[in-house]
Amino acid sequence: MTHPKSKILNFKFSRALPVALVTLLLGIAACGTQKEETQKNKLAEDISVAEKLNSTLTLSDGTLEQANEKGQLLWTVKSQEVTYSKDKKIVNVKNPKGKLFQDGKEVYQIQAETGEVHQDSNQVRLKGKIVATDPTNGIILRGNELEWRPKEDLLIVRNNLTGDHKQVIASAKEARVFSRAKRMELFGSVVANVKDPVLQLRTEHLIWLLDRQKMIADRPVQIDRYKDKIITDRAYADQADVDLKLKIANLTKNAQLMPSDPPLQISSNIMSWNFPAELVVSPGPVTVIQLKEKVTMRGNQGRGDLEKDVFYLTGNVVGIGEKRNAQLNTDNFIWYLKTQTFDAIGNVVYRQLDPEFNLTGPKAAGQLKDETVVVKGDASGGQVVTEIMTK
Repeated sequence: MTHPKSKILNFKFSRALPVALVTLLLGIAACGTQKEETQKNKLAEDISVAEKLNSTLTLSDGTLEQANEKGQLLWTVKSQEVTYSKDKKIVNVKNPKGKLFQDGKEVYQIQAETGEVHQDSNQVRLKGKIVATDPTNGIILRGNELEWRPKEDLLIVRNNLTGDHKQVIASAKEARVFSRAKRMELFGSVVANVKDPVLQLRTEHLIWLLDRQKMIADRPVQIDRYKDKIITDRAYADQADVDLKLKIANLTKNAQLMPSDPPLQISSNIMSWNFPAELVVSPGPVTVIQLKEKVTMRGNQGRGDLEKDVFYLTGNVVGIGEKRNAQLNTDNFIWYLKTQTFDAIGNVVYRQLDPEFNLTGPKAAGQLKDETVVVKGDASGGQVVTEIMTK
């Protein structure tokens, strides 16, 4: 059948179309100016020859279309050269360009160097300089291999895979895209570069929920944050999700955040990292180590304002200074990171081994790096008790 506005010969293949019927369609297109009776005779000859010859049919400048049982398009592919094998039930295409459909809607625009259209399994496989574009969200995938499995709602791009989006540039060994779920999964040596804020995620499996603007790593992940092309913060976790809209990363299981200024190591099994506000919040047990001064603080909960260089710890707070083997226990602790000074409020106990003594009281203030601590009373009658240990 011919398209009234195109010089390119268009023909449609489906499961039920053998070479004979393709020849019939071509016969109709070629004999449009002949009389009806002559057409019938010529088509009959073509059908007879095609049925006797179990051969390959090669055509130039063709368009292949495939529909599902409901009549909805699965794909439409234009090709410079089309080779149809009766035995293999495969259509080979050269320099294909086309569109892929799901539920009758266009979901991808594709192009490649070569490819195969598998009629029996309703699959398209392309190779060489793959470009697959999602017109809805603007993602462009490039690689050297592509598979389209419409029954599974699955597009696979692999082999030197790169992906470009307004929010993220990524690379991996393979991408699997599910159009209905609006989900992309990246596998193998995944590197995702987020544009705002400037982050780099490295993991082996990354799930990208496109409509929710969220990236999820369900395997160990490293997140680097950059300012002026320099890494300022680095985080590790067994699992993480990054909300690209809110610009917040949630780190879980063996989570660790290491800011460079001041140099800290923050560890917890659950941690939220707000990039614009430079806040880190842990609703569970958290450990904070000031690496340079060798001071370690632990608490049941923690919140750090990295912009203001303040860290808050609450619940069973324990602070350890390595220089004098000193330990501070309290209910609430405010740590001023730049000056290494602190305020402790509630049930303060300070122990020091050199010289050996204990101080207890309702409040305390001091400097942990020099282990200078002043324990104070309060207006409600809380008193300071000093206990000096003697051998």
